[in-house]
Amino acid sequence: MSFWDEFDNRTFVLYDSTVIIRSYSDLTMTILDRPLAFVDLETTGGTATADRITEIAIITFDGVNSTSWSTLVNPEARIPFQIEQITGISNAMVADAPLFEEIAAEVYSRLENHLFIAHNVRFDYGFLKNEFKRIGIDFRSPLLCTVKLSRKLYPECARHNLDSLIERHGLIVSNRHRAMGDTQAIFDFWQLVHRTFPVERITNVLKELSGRPSLPPHIDANIIDQLPEGHGVYLFYGENDLPIYVGKSKTLKQRVLTHFSGDHASAKEMSISQQVRRIDWIECAGEVDSLLTESRLVKELQPTINRQLRRNRDFCSWHLVDHGHGLWQPELLYTSDLDLGRQEYLYGLFKSAKEAKETLINLVKQEGLCAVTLGLEKGTLGKPCFARQLKRCCGACIGEESHMQHSMRTMEVLSQMKLKEWKFTSPALLAEGDVWHVIDAWCYLGTARSEEDVWTILEQGKPSFDKDTYRILVKHVNKMRPFNTQTSRPTKIASKTKPAKANILKRVSLQTENAF
Repeated sequence: MSFWDEFDNRTFVLYDSTVIIRSYSDLTMTILDRPLAFVDLETTGGTATADRITEIAIITFDGVNSTSWSTLVNPEARIPFQIEQITGISNAMVADAPLFEEIAAEVYSRLENHLFIAHNVRFDYGFLKNEFKRIGIDFRSPLLCTVKLSRKLYPECARHNLDSLIERHGLIVSNRHRAMGDTQAIFDFWQLVHRTFPVERITNVLKELSGRPSLPPHIDANIIDQLPEGHGVYLFYGENDLPIYVGKSKTLKQRVLTHFSGDHASAKEMSISQQVRRIDWIECAGEVDSLLTESRLVKELQPTINRQLRRNRDFCSWHLVDHGHGLWQPELLYTSDLDLGRQEYLYGLFKSAKEAKETLINLVKQEGLCAVTLGLEKGTLGKPCFARQLKRCCGACIGEESHMQHSMRTMEVLSQMKLKEWKFTSPALLAEGDVWHVIDAWCYLGTARSEEDVWTILEQGKPSFDKDTYRILVKHVNKMRPFNTQTSRPTKIASKTKPAKANILKRVSLQTENAF
């Protein structure tokens, strides 16, 4: 028989030489300063913003007495077969169950002013918060995750999911994957913890968990202390170190925490919180460095959640060709025929010919241009095109508008999509912090910290054009300065002492006078 069994889960506290018997749970209640609500939900899926609750169970505990309550919920949506197989809750079972709005008052009264405790609490809290939001209630509650509690108290154990806790601690569960069965398991684990550990240990852990920013259960809270405050790129990894998300920020630490504090409101953030197992980061010199690094890593790692900045090696652009006598017509050039930055009269970067043609046709219709004159539709010049017959063309097809006038209007319309030409005859440097980004014809070649680094980068050749890199760099072209590749490369002896940034910038600035 253990000490706690012998004394009926009580401990002795000495006040002014008087022995007072208090329950161990009472001591923890003092720490948390509020009653507890143990919660578990069953749902139609894993996305709080789209899926719905099918069952809810709540056990409230004031340190002495506990009350249990549960109900099925009509989700107003079909339960997928695979979910039904796991939970045993069928569509027929919930057909006559109350809607959430019908039990909302009951749920709210049981959770109000309680500490919300669940296993992977962000999942259950996110679902309840969204259900309340649908009926116009802004539900908020302090949270405690028993996954994190288990990790803190049993760091030697590799797994902390509910099945692992049940098996490891010999918890009795009458109905696994049903809301009340799982809620009872969480409550039993809570009581077991209080029978196992000294009050000082539990006090310290609870204070640490309550004082830390909200994080997914698999992420060590100590990582927050290591995150840098400034510019950088962060990487989230899931099971088996699979990259799931890459992002950038000028306030890296704050941005990472924002992902996790708002996961209940966004399907993407909820998905990240459920999947993330590891966080990594790269500190950057500034905004441009962060954007370029993010773009590169998304293309290299292909994280599952990122949708933008994916590989875009195949694209096309409209090129205006002079056919003489004032007639200019667009032709579509593809990646292999493009020399971005060197060619004139290029308009738009499109991922497909379909997108390029749809964009141009819409502009033609909006501005009353002639699709036949532009070569976009078959027809005979001198005869009215179909749009002219509908009075939607200004008449270039039948000579009422000269080719020159029509071409001028076409260029004006397309000007909003015109690609900026590379104004340098050599590679250029963009200073940021204590580094220089080496760029040539809108291609990012690398980042240098010395003149020797610049030469080494130039020797590696120019990569293929990337439209995301172009969109990043074109905004900073006025800050770029040409690098004179006609001068001699520093000798290896001289390169042992890296030239100061001021010296390189002085050299670059001298070239500027001749470059513009």
